[in-house]
Amino acid sequence: MIWAGLLVASAACYGLKLAGLSLPPRWLQDARIQRTVPLLPVALLAALIATQTFSSGQHLVLDVRAAALGVAVIAVLLRAPFLVVIVSAAATAALLRLL
Repeated sequence: MIWAGLLVASAACYGLKLAGLSLPPRWLQDARIQRTVPLLPVALLAALIATQTFSSGQHLVLDVRAAALGVAVIAVLLRAPFLVVIVSAAATAALLRLL
């Protein structure tokens, strides 16, 4: 049964990619599309971060991951290097779990 799901998902992804490549070029030249497309990866990443931070299975939770995300946001706003952002968030989570 897992193989059937994998094959259906693969076919759906291929079909979606083919549909995107089959769009008429004039649709892609629309100004609204040109402004919207670069924002899609940011929106998807934000949704992934929110899902991984504030959920556990089927439940909404508020734990040390939220505090680590807050520290990471502050480090980003202070323009810290990426490695510093990751290490500071991980250290925050580790210290709060230790407590």
